[in-house]
Amino acid sequence: MEFAAIVLIAVAVIVVVTLVKAVRIVPQQRQDVVERLGKYKRTLNPGLNLLVPYIDAVRTKVDMREQVVSFPPQPVITSDNLVVSIDTVLYFKVVDSVRATYEISNFLQAIEQLTVTTLRNVIGSLDLERALTSREEINRHLSGVLDETTGRWGIKVTRVEIKAIEPPPSIRDSMEKQMRAERDRRAAILNAEGHKQSQILTAEGEKQAAVLRADGDRQARILQAEGQAKAIRTVFDAIHQANPSQKVLAYQYLQALPQIANGTANKVWIVPTELTKALEGMGGALGGLANMVGDVPSPEATKSASEVEREAAEAAHAAATAAQEIHDEVRVAEAQATGGTAPQGLPAPEPVSPQSLLNDPSDQRERG
Repeated sequence: MEFAAIVLIAVAVIVVVTLVKAVRIVPQQRQDVVERLGKYKRTLNPGLNLLVPYIDAVRTKVDMREQVVSFPPQPVITSDNLVVSIDTVLYFKVVDSVRATYEISNFLQAIEQLTVTTLRNVIGSLDLERALTSREEINRHLSGVLDETTGRWGIKVTRVEIKAIEPPPSIRDSMEKQMRAERDRRAAILNAEGHKQSQILTAEGEKQAAVLRADGDRQARILQAEGQAKAIRTVFDAIHQANPSQKVLAYQYLQALPQIANGTANKVWIVPTELTKALEGMGGALGGLANMVGDVPSPEATKSASEVEREAAEAAHAAATAAQEIHDEVRVAEAQATGGTAPQGLPAPEPVSPQSLLNDPSDQRERG
């Protein structure tokens, strides 16, 4: 009984093992290569598959998904004899599991070595600067060479990328200095352009300000001149409406004489010729006084002192009378200019003596 139980147990174990070997479940995106008695028999596709126990065996399990392989940095010499270190990334997928199994023993190692040799051939024909700036060209060349070679292995290279190209440390330092100098040059150019624009804008602003100031001064002078012209025109119209006589004008000129001669800088002043015409009414009364103050001696200068004093008193009296008349006419003209009537009982001006006219320091005239 014990022996029979052992036999039954052994038979059950054999049946279970046989069933396990006969049934094969393949997951999605994988293919199993089956050999029968050491020879390729068939390829198991994803799903449930039955094998002949103890005769059929799975040789390899091939992943049909796209795979990524990153190779370690490889030293490569450029055309200008510089050693650079290049990191590459390879994207590939198996399209034929049978050829990937039987055409090459280790396709990953083969792809790596093929990539390294192709990189050396490509980079060896380029200098460092072109190698650093021609990554797209290098990637296309690598993809073409690898795809052509790995096609017979049942492998499709979809893409090759260069992660980094590391030049020697001394070259990196030189490149950094060059880049720093280039950035400094660009910064200096930008600063100079900014300073130039600032100077241009400042000059334009000063120009516009000067133009505006000049225009303001011109407008102010025009308005001031127009105001003075209106004031002169108003005074001129008032004088013409009053119609003053020559005596009034002479009196006004006599009042303005002290202001003309006033000041330390007024050393010489000229009496206009119109004053003679304006003083025609006073000519007779001041005839003796003119002979007394003239530069050329006259026959009357030889008279006695009593006669000279008498004639001077008469001339002063005549001058006072003429001044009174001129003063009255000025008041009448001012009243007519303002639209009023002539005032009554006008006060007479203070008489002017010949001696005061001779001694007046403001009456400094050039006689020649």
